[in-house]
Amino acid sequence: MASTISMDSTDSAGSARSAGPSSASPASASSGGFREKLLTVPPPIEVAGRWIKRYHVTADPAGIEPEVERAAYAALPALLPEPDGTPPATFVVLHRGADDGAYLNAYSWVWDNVLHFRGAAAGQPVLGCPDRDPARFIRPDLPWIGCVWELPPILHERDAWVRHLLAPEVPHLEGYLADSLHEGTTGGRS
Repeated sequence: MASTISMDSTDSAGSARSAGPSSASPASASSGGFREKLLTVPPPIEVAGRWIKRYHVTADPAGIEPEVERAAYAALPALLPEPDGTPPATFVVLHRGADDGAYLNAYSWVWDNVLHFRGAAAGQPVLGCPDRDPARFIRPDLPWIGCVWELPPILHERDAWVRHLLAPEVPHLEGYLADSLHEGTTGGRS
């Protein structure tokens, strides 16, 4: 079951991706035609009182369409947790699929050192989206946290959080916000 994103919605959900072989699985999962995608890093923004580090993933060198980006960031407040005293920081991965799909994964720091996750999807009827519109985001009720193209920022963000917020005598949120994974492709980072 999926729910349409509303700016005031606060219940949790998972990311949108196929989790194994089925009739709805993408062809790239088994065809041997896997290709890394482009990863870009727009500057951080502030949304609903939280600082948002941004990663965009797409195969298109032109980047993510502006209308998809606008719709994703309009849906973002519904994916963010309530403040809990942890420095208000989140990183997002906005992924434009090769088909009609678009996916927004929001990873927020809570409880000092824990990642909170909520995700949204658009244009992917198999995930409960009402149509193939890549700018109409819903929150699938799935426990998925991201696909292979969306995961590369997680290790970097973990290390940056430790480096700037947990290890120093005085936490440095500004240092964390300036410390992003480098642009390039989604693979070959280890």
